[in-house]
Amino acid sequence: MAWSWQKADWPTFRRDTASLRKAEERFLLNGGEFAGTVMHLAGADREQLAVDAISTEALTTSEIEGEILDRASVQSSIRRQFGLIADDRTVKPAEQGVAEMMVDLYRSFAGPLSADTLFSWHRMLMKGRRDLRQVGQYRGDLEPMQVVSGALYQPRVHFEAPPSPDVPKEMTRFIQWFNQTAPSGNEQLPPITRAGIAHIYFESIHPFEDGNGRLGRAISEKALAQALGRPTLTALAPTILVRRKGHYNALEAANRDNEITGWLRWFAGMTIEAQLRSAARVAFLLDKTRLLDRMRGILNERQEKVLVRMRREGPDGFKGGLSAANYATITGAPSATVTRDLADMVATGALTRTGERRYTRYFLNIPPRTVPSIEIDPHGKIVERT
Repeated sequence: MAWSWQKADWPTFRRDTASLRKAEERFLLNGGEFAGTVMHLAGADREQLAVDAISTEALTTSEIEGEILDRASVQSSIRRQFGLIADDRTVKPAEQGVAEMMVDLYRSFAGPLSADTLFSWHRMLMKGRRDLRQVGQYRGDLEPMQVVSGALYQPRVHFEAPPSPDVPKEMTRFIQWFNQTAPSGNEQLPPITRAGIAHIYFESIHPFEDGNGRLGRAISEKALAQALGRPTLTALAPTILVRRKGHYNALEAANRDNEITGWLRWFAGMTIEAQLRSAARVAFLLDKTRLLDRMRGILNERQEKVLVRMRREGPDGFKGGLSAANYATITGAPSATVTRDLADMVATGALTRTGERRYTRYFLNIPPRTVPSIEIDPHGKIVERT
């Protein structure tokens, strides 16, 4: 069976626009509601939201590709680039590179896409790599570019990209299409449709030796941000990570045919789900602020210091929860004081406790917010599954 780029109608992507209409409307509605909610955050919380959202996107877009990065290092690099107070942590090239790319995407989302932008992003992503022949340029190897799994003696080819000599021409056409279909272009497309096509179009070309998945997701984020007129802070990569198997199955199917309604429905469900994850993150920030306000004057100086420190972290306060050792490190308090302070924070309702003895962990006393899985059925109905 031929790949989509080998067919006569390439790159004319056909789809049933009616089945995407409700999803497009929901995306714009969610985007407006999210912007309104963010306005209720204090300036420091808005900064924290940006750093947290960008770092989470950076970490998860790398994890999708099997690369596990250090969260603290990524956040430190992002804070430095925003001119915020940062520690003197030494950041490795991989963490620094993906952080630089995501901050550049955040800042330059409104501008047109260009080959120079992609080359710059690729150099950032591949920072510190010594195993690649082409960095900051399109691939030039004459061997087929394939996505393969299975044993060496019986490989399964999930996808094969156009030959390297064809890539510059294909990318010129892709970049022209992307800019023409932008909100400021003369061939405008609805936001989810444009972002979904951009993703499958770019992935079908697979123009770089490595990093195509991360760049493809960044391009989709750029398209969504341009539609809303602001950085989306949409948790697209975390949502793809949660639904990775289904995502790759949908991509593989879309690589076989230029009728991509099924792919766009899948992408639309992921995008709306990603918006809900972002909204849950903002709600959590607001809940943390309310909790801190309730505890003012009730907690002692050490306890407030720990609560403020936990407030800077994600929904768990610390990965896996706060331990007595964490508390001692932050405050410098002796063991007996740590035990007394933590028991008091549970009694006052600042923290909740799980486990016993050395497995005891403490969490901010904030109710969890669940995010439903979103699907778009063949009739265009938005289906939420918990």
